[in-house]
This record gives sequence, structure tokens and C-alpha cells, in this order.
Amino acid sequence: MTVSDPIADMLTRIRNALAVGHPSVRVPSSKIKVAIVKILKDEGFIEDYYVTNERPQPQLVIRLKYVGERKDRRPVITGLKRVSKPGRRVYTRAAEIPWVRSGIGIAILSTPKGVLTGQQARRLGVGGEVLCYVW
Repeated sequence: MTVSDPIADMLTRIRNALAVGHPSVRVPSSKIKVAIVKILKDEGFIEDYYVTNERPQPQLVIRLKYVGERKDRRPVITGLKRVSKPGRRVYTRAAEIPWVRSGIGIAILSTPKGVLTGQQARRLGVGGEVLCYVW
């Protein structure tokens, strides 16, 4: 089945897996998805990830992160929002990169220097397409 917005599909799969408490989630792999998940790992939102060599499509396996004991376990990610969509692209300048939840969350941008967090893009002075918000 073809998906018109693969990034939104990945974010929805992560959101659904967190809602029911799954330890991991599998999504079809692509370079931009791996770059987004790498940022989520570096920022401490997920435990780990790896790419399988399955045919015909490699799979990206994301190990989700939870806090608390088994009984009152809560996911680290409380929200995911896709910003730029295929029907409406959202771009921003370096000076106008939005703060997510007053700095608690992160904005993930696709810039000429690669996929970066909002803070990294501000530091480098580059703008780009706002892919999603995570908090």
C-alpha cells in the first residue's frame, strides 16, 4: 500500500504504539525517517533504533522509552505533531524557528545542512522546512 505522507505515517505509528504501551514499533525505512529517529534518540525521546535488511523494503525498528514502574509507566513522548504536509509545506527562517512548548519540546527541520533540531538550526543560522514537533 502506498502512503502519501510517509513521515506522518511513522509519527502516527509511534503515537499509537505509545498509547497501548508497546515496547517497539516497526516502520518502512527511508533516509529521512532514520534522520528523524536519530534526532529523537539524541534528544532522549526514544531508547534506540536499528534498520533491518529485509526484502523488498528495509524496516526501521524503534524501541520506545517509558518512565516509571511497570504499574504507572508513562511514555517519554507525550505528543507528536506533523507540521509541513504534502498539501501545505511550511518553511521558516532561522530567526523565526518556533519554540515548542516553551523549550520543553523540539522542532525537527529539514535544512540545507541536513535534518536538524530547531536549536541546532538556530545555532547554525539556517532555516528550512518544519517537519514536526515533539514534546
